[in-house]
Amino acid sequence: MAARQVAVGLTRIAQLAAGAGLVGFVGQECLYNVDGGERAVVFNRFSGVQQKVKGEGTHFRIPMIDYPNIFDVRSRPRIINTTTGTKDLQMINIALRVLSRPKEEELPKIYQDIGLDFDERVLPSIGNEVLKAVVAQYNADQLLTMREKVSRQIADTLTQRAKNFHLILDDVSITHLTFGKDFTIAVEQKQVALQEAERSKFVVMKAEQEKQVRVIEAEAEAEAAHLISSAINKHGRGLIEVRRIDAAVDVAQSLSTNRQVTYLPSSGQNMLLNVSAQ
Repeated sequence: MAARQVAVGLTRIAQLAAGAGLVGFVGQECLYNVDGGERAVVFNRFSGVQQKVKGEGTHFRIPMIDYPNIFDVRSRPRIINTTTGTKDLQMINIALRVLSRPKEEELPKIYQDIGLDFDERVLPSIGNEVLKAVVAQYNADQLLTMREKVSRQIADTLTQRAKNFHLILDDVSITHLTFGKDFTIAVEQKQVALQEAERSKFVVMKAEQEKQVRVIEAEAEAEAAHLISSAINKHGRGLIEVRRIDAAVDVAQSLSTNRQVTYLPSSGQNMLLNVSAQ
């Protein structure tokens, strides 16, 4: 009797263990999770890639037949660096920052044609191609003065190329742009020459202005002399006498307030050592 009860208990334990194992197997092999910002494309051994994209949540699959492939559909940044030549044969180093994500409805097509590593395969290739093609249309100095236009052209061209691979570009911008050593030296020398030319231009303009000032002053003095001469001819020397008296008054006032000047009378007396005037 006791042995039978023990056998029944072991049977129940085995059944529970088998049930737990079955639940674990179903949870491990028959269910899979798709996290936030991700999508799943299922490959079936018999029918191939399923065209329906699985969204976020927990999904059922047939073990050994269905294989889910997880895609990250959030925007991801990538830096594309390249060295290329400009229209005037100057070598530059340029870095492009691209923010990209795949089209959700085209994920089965991306999986079939490119694979899970589509980001590594597509963007470096088309990014370098577009950068070299656009930069070759501009001179080196235009890349500085027309940077906004160049960046917009690169973004438009790269966006169109990415559409062929079912990618969406949320942002494209130039983050780094450097020129060769020879071009940098040439730019510095050009700036110095421009500054010297502006300085020389300023010196010439200043000299011209000073010349005009001297001409105007000379004309004013000539006009004043002409007016004085006309006044003298018309009214006599009275104006000159008035000017002489005004000047004498100014001199007298200046001497009277100067402590280092001593007044000597103009009479016959001599105050210096009783020496008679000769």
